[in-house]
Amino acid sequence: MANKDLNRIKVVLVEHKRTNKWLAEQLGKDPGTVSKWCTNTSQPSIDMFFKIAELLGVDYTELIVKPQ
Repeated sequence: MANKDLNRIKVVLVEHKRTNKWLAEQLGKDPGTVSKWCTNTSQPSIDMFFKIAELLGVDYTELIVKPQ
């Protein structure tokens, strides 16, 4: 099965002028883990989506790709 973009974390980080490294530091996560989320290689937990949204001051739905 081909990789599908399921999250918009990287896009929202760019919109808010933040980096993967900044997000990793804020969450206490390994930068490699955050990088995998940003490239949609892996996905964060639902709880983590809420934490990321809170840090960026957005609704969690902005972090998820809407189905077409």
